Amino acid sequence: MTRRSTGIRTRGRTAWTWTVVAGLALTLTWSSPAGADDPAETRLTEAIDRILADERLAGAAASVVVGEADTGRVLYERHPDSRLMPASNTKLTTSAAAMEILGPDHRFRTEVLSDGTRRGPVLRGDLYLRGTGDPTMLAEDYDRLAEEVAASGIRYVTGRLVADDTRFDDRRLGRSWAADDESAYYSSQISPLTVAPDTDYDAGTVRVRAVPGEKPGDAPEVTVTPPNDYVTVDVRGTTVAAGEPDTLSIEREHGRNTIVVSGDIPVGADATTSWISVWEPTGYAAAVFSDALADHGVRVAGGVRTGRPTPRDATVLADHRSMPLKDLLVPFMKLSNNNHAEVLVKAIGHETSGRGTWSAGLAAVEDHLEKEGVDTGTLRQVDGSGLSRMNAVPARQLARLLVAVRDAPWFDQWYASLPVACAKDRMVGGTLRSRMCGTPAAGNARAKTGSLTGASALSGYVTDADGRELFYSVVLNNHLASSVKDIEDAVVVTLASHGREGTETVLPRGARASASPAEAEAECSWTKPRGC
Repeated sequence: MTRRSTGIRTRGRTAWTWTVVAGLALTLTWSSPAGADDPAETRLTEAIDRILADERLAGAAASVVVGEADTGRVLYERHPDSRLMPASNTKLTTSAAAMEILGPDHRFRTEVLSDGTRRGPVLRGDLYLRGTGDPTMLAEDYDRLAEEVAASGIRYVTGRLVADDTRFDDRRLGRSWAADDESAYYSSQISPLTVAPDTDYDAGTVRVRAVPGEKPGDAPEVTVTPPNDYVTVDVRGTTVAAGEPDTLSIEREHGRNTIVVSGDIPVGADATTSWISVWEPTGYAAAVFSDALADHGVRVAGGVRTGRPTPRDATVLADHRSMPLKDLLVPFMKLSNNNHAEVLVKAIGHETSGRGTWSAGLAAVEDHLEKEGVDTGTLRQVDGSGLSRMNAVPARQLARLLVAVRDAPWFDQWYASLPVACAKDRMVGGTLRSRMCGTPAAGNARAKTGSLTGASALSGYVTDADGRELFYSVVLNNHLASSVKDIEDAVVVTLASHGREGTETVLPRGARASASPAEAEAECSWTKPRGC
């Protein structure tokens, strides 16, 4: 297989400086007898050992594997079989299984149907909105569906608008997802009928924007996108004088769709914007579609009902198809979208067993991994995204997957979905767009990132100084430092500079003192609106 070029230009050097150290003499921890007498591989081993000796990993756990992508030959490993939390590296297994089982051309379909009878502009019976899991549905897509219904001549529906979300089960949240993440958009509920507020496609969320009033004492002005009556905004915040601290916060109340805006926002301050998950996204989708029907002159007499299946003999009145999976992989993987991962797991479950559940989907993911040579007896996967802290995967198994998928007919599309180091465009660089700039890895390394409190991971590919493509999986757990991302980066940059003529060891720069807990605990794409 030929080596793939990223085609990405390198950005300028960042404000901090990489420290380069050559000719290290450390204890060799080499597992491959074939490479033990190779000076180049000895240098590489010493270099990575030096990086992993960082004091922030004292008392922590590291599982690391590096090797040749073309042959699968391991060049370096440390505790390769230690089961650690992979965080969003879990999306590697989910996305690979989805491409194989659902196929690159898989599209989610959202339909409007009816089994009623027509009499002129009157539809006698119910109108059904049936979803299959499309996480990219926008308000304008529901508007187009409503426009199609109106164009068919229907103006009055005697029955109800029924939201058919029976493609999946009614379990909305994954195993052991944190309760305090409930209103966070990266922990949004999973339903086959949902709405995204923008083209980041954070399904099941609304975008809430608050700006200060004109003078101290005024309430902040708040807007919700898309506009809807499904959520209620309770504005408790206050505009304060310019220069005062900005403490405005936006959160949804537990188990309800009341979004509370509280705290202070100074006169002239920038807007505060939050993406907030809704409670029960099926009802949210039905509400947005119901409003669209009304806007197009279609009145539904009986209101909205959810959770009822569409009759088998219903006729399709309008339909919308998502982008193909090969294109959906870009926002999914580049921005580490948790909702997309979980939708794919349930879609896989429905495809393979007729059951849109986590258990059915994950069983099919496991079957696929076994076919790829991954030892599933050494790992545990309980969700599709890696948000659960119950996931446990050794770096060796992630590395095996990275090698195995290279022969898949869909590999090029999957490979293109991985974030690219220091690529400025969010839909190219994704969660790596600000990392490894000004180094041989910039525009070269592709990888899936992963972040949870005390867990960090980076697995992917990089081309070394001799033009050889390498794979790597670095999984770090139980660290107390706010961030260990630069340790991962140092390993990858060292790989990018490695060659037969020498190896430059890039030492980590140390954790940024300004790194906030939120930055340390979440993917950079999850810390909106600033993001990566």
